[in-house]
Amino acid sequence: MINSNIHIALVGNPNSGKTSLFNSLTGLNQKVGNFPGVTVDKKTGGCRISESLTAELIDLPGSYSLYPRRSDEWVSYKVLMNQDAELKPGVVIVVADATTLKRNLLFISQVIDLKIPVVLALTMLDVARKKDIIVDLKSLERELGIPVVAVNPRKNKGIDQLKKAIEETAKKLYRPPAFDFIQNKNLAPEAVTEVKELMPQLSDYAAIHHLINHESFHLSNELQNGIEEIEQKNKVQHTRIQAEEIMQRYQRIKQIVQNTISEKSPFKKQMIAEKLDRVLLHRVWGYAVLLFVLFLLFQSVFWIAQYPMNMIELAFLKLDTFFSNLLPDTWLTDLFINGVLAGLSGIFVFVPQIMILFGLITILEETGYMARIGFMTDKIMRKVGLNGKSVMPMISGFACAVPAIMSVRNIENKKERLLTILVTPLMSCSARLPVYTILIALVIPKINYFGFLSLQGLVMMGLYVFSVVIAMAVAFIAKFFIDVKEKSFFILELPLYRHPRYMNVLLTMIEKAKIFVFDAGKVIMVISLLLWALSSYGPQESMANETEKYNQLIAVNPQQKTNLEKEKQAALLQNSYAGRMGKYIEPVISPLGFDWKIGIAIITSFAAREVFVGTMATLYSVDSEGGDEQTLRQKMNAAIKSDGTKVYTLATGVSLMIFYLLAMQCMSTLAVVKRETRSWKWPIIQLVYMTGLAYLFSFFAYQLLK
Repeated sequence: MINSNIHIALVGNPNSGKTSLFNSLTGLNQKVGNFPGVTVDKKTGGCRISESLTAELIDLPGSYSLYPRRSDEWVSYKVLMNQDAELKPGVVIVVADATTLKRNLLFISQVIDLKIPVVLALTMLDVARKKDIIVDLKSLERELGIPVVAVNPRKNKGIDQLKKAIEETAKKLYRPPAFDFIQNKNLAPEAVTEVKELMPQLSDYAAIHHLINHESFHLSNELQNGIEEIEQKNKVQHTRIQAEEIMQRYQRIKQIVQNTISEKSPFKKQMIAEKLDRVLLHRVWGYAVLLFVLFLLFQSVFWIAQYPMNMIELAFLKLDTFFSNLLPDTWLTDLFINGVLAGLSGIFVFVPQIMILFGLITILEETGYMARIGFMTDKIMRKVGLNGKSVMPMISGFACAVPAIMSVRNIENKKERLLTILVTPLMSCSARLPVYTILIALVIPKINYFGFLSLQGLVMMGLYVFSVVIAMAVAFIAKFFIDVKEKSFFILELPLYRHPRYMNVLLTMIEKAKIFVFDAGKVIMVISLLLWALSSYGPQESMANETEKYNQLIAVNPQQKTNLEKEKQAALLQNSYAGRMGKYIEPVISPLGFDWKIGIAIITSFAAREVFVGTMATLYSVDSEGGDEQTLRQKMNAAIKSDGTKVYTLATGVSLMIFYLLAMQCMSTLAVVKRETRSWKWPIIQLVYMTGLAYLFSFFAYQLLK
């Protein structure tokens, strides 16, 4: 008799089809969290194995062997070694790729020797057959001593047979093999015997791992001291044991491969994947194709996302109008409309971009092209302290830093992951576009070179190039200050090209949207409400005086009521706490060419950079109805300082664009950085260094151009 519910751990080499099998078994019944203490995705899902047995599946990070190097490999290792307090799997499913079975068998054999209930799910058999690789499943099952099931999760084939094998293993109809895959005890005979006297439940192979990694295990002080004493007494040499073990395993694996796998035509001409790689990994054409793919990727994000984003903005505008007409004119109504609704709008308007960007990136991953991008750019990125896996998050930052930083988790090395998080917000995201557009139109003349090269377009492109250069420079400098001794390994398997599994793409899109809305969204709402309060309230006497002044003007000039109401709002904003902050920081920002109104825009832009244009529209009393963009430009163009000079000169415009390019004016990004690093330390460092860079470069730009 077994429990009606068990835990099943899903393990295997990266790119073995593990995630596809997890999605096939669980469907939409999934949730995502984090393993305690590490920022590694913890995907779990419910699955009915049979009428009498249900299971919770845990998709563990991919591993090549039971000798972990990266934080995600340690997660899987501790679960398999029974060192995870929250997860005790009743059955382990090892997923292996039939086309690379020889390599997969190393990890499989190690798991088997732990003497835990194991089922082998063999994927890619259809691809193996196309390569004339034939696997004898029955022979493989006899050699390994565990159930072996052929599955094709992309087509839901073999799932019923796999569930049956899981049930039989859970009922102990299949037992772990009586004999070890290799003679593990002979690797350190006396030490293994003594460890097993302390912990009789261990297998010989598990005893070896306790000798090697016991310091990382949750054991009592008595056991820790006992194992350490055994280790010292027997002079256990970790490196020698690992080397001998791997050699012996591969000798046995070679025999198994000869007995179970046949390749009918090993000299058959190269497959399509190899032909594609000749072009896609070419030192010239490979980069040309990469640039074209990235161009299509981000153009698609902008083209496709604009429609749902416009619909969301329109929906919130309708809600704004509806509640403005319905509710009484009180502070509570103002809080609801300009605080709560505005905050929700700032959250949900980014959801289409996040979903589309992650959907397209998932398609690139599923087709196998994403691995090629990392492979091609690794050499360049490594020179500045990053690696090839940093490329896609940084490029994704051109659309939005929030999903880009969320995608950094696949970088195993902690230092490179932190560096990527620190520099990704420097990439010019789409939220900066409204600022660039209006400032370029204001201060850059409409000149065409060679009849088709626009100076304004060249300036826009220059801003994007500049953001990349600065990000690389910052990464190069920051690598000397992040004291993480973890070694960097860029081990990358180039997977076969495949058709994307669209259900997996959809699940990823939904999952990332939920993470953004429920995690980063909480912080965005708090900041939005705080900014509303700062912009709506000020010293009581000053606010009352301005209100009375404009009420009297409206009473005298009722025909000017609309314009006077706008001026009243601008005056109230100037006298609000946010306005006073703008006046307060004016002496600090005046060396950059900015006045107090720009100061307010900088403050309000910390909610979202695109707020700049809306803030300017409010401050310059411009109607938000049709044709206002040109009117806003005219008003800004005519704006003068107290000394009579123009506010928006070439020097000020360039200085302001550089400031917005470099400054950390995105609370949602800071919220996501806090979530990913699990500390306020890194968001604060990011805020300080980016603001400092923005000030420094803007200062030099203004002083040189004025």
